Amino acid sequence: MTLVKFNPEKKNSSLLPGFNDIFESVLGDTFFTDRRLSSVPAVNISESADHYHIELAAPGLKKDDFRVSVERDMLTISTETKNENLSEGRTYNRKEYSYSAFTRSFTLPESADVEKISASYNDGILKLELPKKEEARAVARQIEIQ
Repeated sequence: MTLVKFNPEKKNSSLLPGFNDIFESVLGDTFFTDRRLSSVPAVNISESADHYHIELAAPGLKKDDFRVSVERDMLTISTETKNENLSEGRTYNRKEYSYSAFTRSFTLPESADVEKISASYNDGILKLELPKKEEARAVARQIEIQ
C-alpha cells in the first residue's frame, strides 16, 4: 500500500498536471463567480425576550417577489425573478437573460408562535418577527436578599 500526501496549497496534481487549472479558469470566470456568490442572500437571526427576529438581505426585489410559508416547524422563504430584455430589429452577438431564484429554510423552535408571524420588506431587507409563545417568554424578576 502506498500513502500519497495531500497538499491543499498546491494547485496542480502531480498525477494530472494542468487539470485543476482548466476548472479554475472556467469556474473563476466572472460570469460564474457573480452568480455563485449572489445566489443565496445573507441572513441575520436574533432573539429578544419575546420575539425571534430574522432579517434577510435581498436588495432589488419587490415584496410581491417573496413567498414565505410555514409547514409544521419549517419556515421557508423563497423568490424567483426573471428579466428578459428583448429589442426588436437588433442583431445580438451576446444576449443574457437575468434569472434569479433562492430558497432558504429554517427549523423553528417549539417556543415560536407560528400563528402570529409577521413580515415586512423595506430598503432591501425582508424582516420577519416570530413571537414566542407565552409560556416560553423569559420571566425576569428581582430576588430580594434577606
